[in-house]
Formats: sequence, structure tokens, C-alpha cells
Amino acid sequence: MKLTIHHEEENEVRLLYYKLIEAWNNRSAADMANLFQDEGNLIGFDGSFIEGQSEIGKHLATVFFDHPTASFVQKIRKIQFISAHVAKLHAIAGMVPPGGKDINPAVNAIQSLIATKENDVWKVALFQNTPAAFHGRPHMVEEMTEELQEELTENSRAPEGAQGF
Repeated sequence: MKLTIHHEEENEVRLLYYKLIEAWNNRSAADMANLFQDEGNLIGFDGSFIEGQSEIGKHLATVFFDHPTASFVQKIRKIQFISAHVAKLHAIAGMVPPGGKDINPAVNAIQSLIATKENDVWKVALFQNTPAAFHGRPHMVEEMTEELQEELTENSRAPEGAQGF
């Protein structure tokens, strides 16, 4: 039996991810946490495992308070539906340091998101941000950085409010 997913469902999952990235870039712990299920999970770049929407909010508030966080530049690679109410998203991301213009290749990441639809609303069940070190394969780091830098350049030319969307 083939799963039929409508284009608008894919767009809703894409928008959920973009809202997550936007909340990070705006340093809004509350906005970011509100995108998660009550029992959602966050796995940070450093391996931190945070469980539950309220704990995610507390964790992020501390991160944003204690650190001048870099902004994400992202590119969605694939969205796949596991069922009509469960989707997984795979993306690559780079970070631009505060006050910077270019991506810092040392913190490139692979991002995975599992989204579930409850009461007609898509929520994050799991978001994982994994370092993309590509040990022993520096050309892969360079290729990924170049691709993300192109996204950054394209987004800087987009009309205001259209970046990444």
C-alpha cells in the first residue's frame, strides 16, 4: 500500500522546521520549545539530551543567556513520510558567528527532525543536531560549506521575510 501525502502536508513539515530554525536564530527559547510535543526530545550539537517541552525551554533559555549563539543557515535535503501523521526531515546546516558574514565550517551539522501531527498540528517529536566533522574527508566539509554559503548568499538577496522560506 503506497502512502499518499499531499503537497500541503510536506509544506507544513517544512514550515515547522523553518520555524524551529527561525526561533533559534531569534534566540527565542519559548518559541522554539513551543514547537515540540510535550514529550519531545532535543539532542544538541554537544550531545546534550533534553526531554520534554518545558525542559527544552529551560535548557535553551540558559544557552541563549550564557552564550552569544551563532545563526543557522540551513538546507533541507529530504522529507519522508513514515505515515500520514509522522514525517522525518533531513537537512544540513552551517552557522554564522555573531557579527560574521561567512559560515564557520568547524560547526557544520547534519540535522534530523521527526514530526508528528496531533489534532491537525505538526509538532517536533525529536530534533537532533549532529556535528558534520567527516573525519578524514576534508573535501566533504568544504563541499558542504560551499553549498551552505551559496544558501546564505541567495537568502541575503531574497526579499525581507523570505529568507529560508
